[in-house]
Amino acid sequence: MDRNHLERCHEMGTTERGTASKASYVSLETEIPEVLYRGMKDFIGEHPGWDQYRVMSSALAHFLFQNGCDDRAVTERYLDDLFIHPDH
Repeated sequence: MDRNHLERCHEMGTTERGTASKASYVSLETEIPEVLYRGMKDFIGEHPGWDQYRVMSSALAHFLFQNGCDDRAVTERYLDDLFIHPDH
């Protein structure tokens, strides 16, 4: 896969929405191993406050934070998911 594929997809989405408004969400499509899918499905079934979007967003924030991303919004998302448990 081309390294710039993600940037091109993001640019296409931003262009469709218009350049005046900042995109707060970006849609991603990816293939994951079936074992991860089953784990996510089981987790969501046991935790009704979570959905696939929240799980994937949380996992990505966790990965980025753990690997040195210093973006404040990523750090806030990571910490929120660690300490806030709306389904308990």
